[in-house]
Amino acid sequence: MSIGFIRQALNVMQQQSRRRTPHRVNQWFKWLSPGLSVKRWFLISMVGLVLASLGLAIWSGSTPIYWALKLIRGALLIITNTIPYYISGPVVMISGLLLLIWGQTRTVGSITQVLKPENDEELVDVLLAHRRLYRGPKIVVIGGGTGLSTLLRGLKTYSANITAIVTVADDGGSSGRLREEFGVLPPGDIRNCLAALADEEKLLTELFQYRFSAGDGLSGHSFGNLFLTAMSEITGDLERGVAASSKVLAIRGQVLPATLSDVRLWAELADGRRIQGESKITKAGGKVVKLGCTPANPPALPAAIKAIKDADYIIMGPGSLYTSVIPNLLVPEIASAIAATYVPKIYVCNIMTQPGETQGYSVANHIQSIDKACGQKLFDAVLVHKKSPSARALIRYAKEDSHPVFLDREAVTKSGRRIVSANVMNEDETGCVRHDHEKLAQVLFRWYSGTPKGMRKLYKLFGKESFIS
Repeated sequence: MSIGFIRQALNVMQQQSRRRTPHRVNQWFKWLSPGLSVKRWFLISMVGLVLASLGLAIWSGSTPIYWALKLIRGALLIITNTIPYYISGPVVMISGLLLLIWGQTRTVGSITQVLKPENDEELVDVLLAHRRLYRGPKIVVIGGGTGLSTLLRGLKTYSANITAIVTVADDGGSSGRLREEFGVLPPGDIRNCLAALADEEKLLTELFQYRFSAGDGLSGHSFGNLFLTAMSEITGDLERGVAASSKVLAIRGQVLPATLSDVRLWAELADGRRIQGESKITKAGGKVVKLGCTPANPPALPAAIKAIKDADYIIMGPGSLYTSVIPNLLVPEIASAIAATYVPKIYVCNIMTQPGETQGYSVANHIQSIDKACGQKLFDAVLVHKKSPSARALIRYAKEDSHPVFLDREAVTKSGRRIVSANVMNEDETGCVRHDHEKLAQVLFRWYSGTPKGMRKLYKLFGKESFIS
């Protein structure tokens, strides 16, 4: 019984070893993969060691190197006289390689113990992913609300060079209370974007979205809003507060307010009413014919303008048309900077119409509203969802006077926009319809990659019109 047990144990150990060995070999080859910047620095280190040794030898009159060579020669003569060269040579070479591998293994192991992430990922896999993400395109995303955070959640898996430009016109809920009590810019949309770009997204989202249910002055406030407010107070303004928060939370990319001005939205409705305040526009229940802000023409954040000028790809939406997307374009410098760039630019249209903002709107109506708000054409293409929601979802939304956004192809084509149609929707068991962050990001990057890289660079340098006859 004991012998059989021992044999069985040995067989199991052999099988496990066979399974582990290819994995270890694979991990070692990953350290030598292109783009990790390991081989070049190892080679530079070896060259530096050789040069330092030569310098020491020259400085000391070559005495050390002379005696070292003599010692090595004597040792080699003894070895070759005792053991034939065709045996001693491979033995010495293999011994050296084994020592080298052993030393490097222990070195990498020591580094890994300190830097290895808490999950089961290998350090080399984390480094490869880091290099890939930080070599991704420079993406600027413009919008606000839950739509923007959904988009960022998907984009961060393709690039870490993301800049989210967020509206600061919110005056409702916790953000509105903090705005009135502390005089700070509303942090709500910025909070959602920071959580979406964080590595520990699930935990951070739960923390930032936590709302206090009791306490004098705390009830109704979210932790994230209070955190950003405190950071703004400590650093001096919202821009520096968000930057400091980004470092603390180790987010991929950056989140920037469109302006640091205390912007208040107003809307003129078709029935002649003029509504003041972002939170009241949707509740008014009328058709928006004109949207503006007080003060008019607020100055843009310089960092936001720089991000737009340096961008390789610009995405607008999804989100509430009049209270999330267009408010960013009411900052003239932002609209002008977008229009002046010759990089791929796309608008992600909403799947469903929004009561109080876009009842009865088609895709062309969304485009016309954006063009009217900023007075110029800003984007080249529009992404629309292809497949209709289920009957259950349609019934649910119809009760709220919400319907799928109709794609009027002819009108969109006449506006000079390319239509990108794809299935980017996620529908839960209750019939709630949202953009799927993974599908959305995949389609957006596929469209971006469809433009030849060389042409993207030429457009950016010289302007698209220079290459159109």
